[in-house]
Amino acid sequence: MADNYDVLIIGGGLVGASLVCALAPFARLQGLTMALVETHDLTKPKALPPSFDARSSALSYGTRLAYEKLGVWQALEANAAAIRQVHVSDKGHFGVTRLDHKAEGVPALGYVVDNYLLGDALLKQLESFAAEGYLHILSPAEVVEARPDEGSMTTLVRRNDDKTKQVISASLAVLADGGRSGLIEQLGIYRKTQAYGQSALVANVTVDSPHQGIAYERFGEKGPIALLPKILSSASSAEAFGQHCFGLVWTLPDEEIGHVLAMSERDFLSALQSAFGYRGGRFTRVGKRDSYPLTMSVAKEQVRPGLVVLGNAAHTLHPVAGQGYNLAIRDVMALVDNIAGSLKAGRPIGQLSRLLEYENKQMRGQKKTLAFCDGLVKLFSRSEPSVILTRNLALLGLDLGGSLKSRFTKAAMGL
Repeated sequence: MADNYDVLIIGGGLVGASLVCALAPFARLQGLTMALVETHDLTKPKALPPSFDARSSALSYGTRLAYEKLGVWQALEANAAAIRQVHVSDKGHFGVTRLDHKAEGVPALGYVVDNYLLGDALLKQLESFAAEGYLHILSPAEVVEARPDEGSMTTLVRRNDDKTKQVISASLAVLADGGRSGLIEQLGIYRKTQAYGQSALVANVTVDSPHQGIAYERFGEKGPIALLPKILSSASSAEAFGQHCFGLVWTLPDEEIGHVLAMSERDFLSALQSAFGYRGGRFTRVGKRDSYPLTMSVAKEQVRPGLVVLGNAAHTLHPVAGQGYNLAIRDVMALVDNIAGSLKAGRPIGQLSRLLEYENKQMRGQKKTLAFCDGLVKLFSRSEPSVILTRNLALLGLDLGGSLKSRFTKAAMGL
């Protein structure tokens, strides 16, 4: 016998948890039943990173509006660093563009939030929904098999603690278990992947002057360097560094990443200063350094009868414009709108014709975002004089303002 739910979310990370929060009102008001399967034990306290080493994400203004609607933003706002201006430049050349929140009449273009704080805020919501009976959490557990049935998806779930297995079926299964999803392969969903031959080095760095809410995207010879303004969450760190901290995303060729990771702090800061320049100040300290390879990947099928693929399982982007997570949240909110429409019309939420409406709408936006990020990487990696001149004139032209700049800024904000 199978346990039956309306929606089964496979993966309790940031995207899967956000989907649960967005569906909660339908559970309360319309009796929608939900189950969540997560491989990590959500009941055990997480090992929190030292504040100075905490990794962060850039949330667009549109994502902030979504989280306000879900009741999540209130727990994040105090520790969210507002991005008031974005400064884009081409190192060694004259082109520069500045995007400013005042021109768009918004309090910020986006926000930088530590990932563990975002995870904690979402987890508290999940725990509340589970306590109220709106959500069944299976954790630690994993879906080891998924197959379509008539009008539903049937899965085999294995609990990681005692290895017992349970059959769960759902009108709609949502695959949100990350870019290395084994279920994607098992279901035969093809993903088109492009490797860039680059890796992203991520760390937190401090400078000798306040960041003033400015985010930097600096295109250099070997790849872009992004600096995201941060607020350190611990009092001791805040007293020591105030608003002098940036989240660093430094794109480097794969063959160089190991050498840069292994540098002493002094040599690393010197190399970063040379690559970035002094627009953000003088670098004074770096925290724990990590890296990951950069690829662009998109699932060619993001819906099937009774199935939707979300988050990194659906698409991964180059971090050049900080759009990956924000794109995933737009997908989440669009899927919830689709489910709401199906419920209102009395149609099955896993009906293929309805899910195709969601996919067709989102694919258009995904293709634009993927093409934009991929195009930026390739445009700024070229060294022909004519290309350099063209892209710098384009940066200057964009900086002059007008409707084009406003449309560009709104797109970056997810509006």
